[in-house]
Amino acid sequence: MKITDIIRSAVGATSEQERVRAYLERSVSMADLERRQREVDSGRFRARSYPF
Repeated sequence: MKITDIIRSAVGATSEQERVRAYLERSVSMADLERRQREVDSGRFRARSYPF
């Protein structure tokens, strides 16, 4: 395991992929899952270029 992975896990920082996976796993139906997938595809979880 890399030192950066250890630090991230200790601080609680998660990667974009982990956040997306957790969001999709919380879907309650197939329709909800499909809606969430469209949200992710449209850029809901992309990193923002502004600091706020």
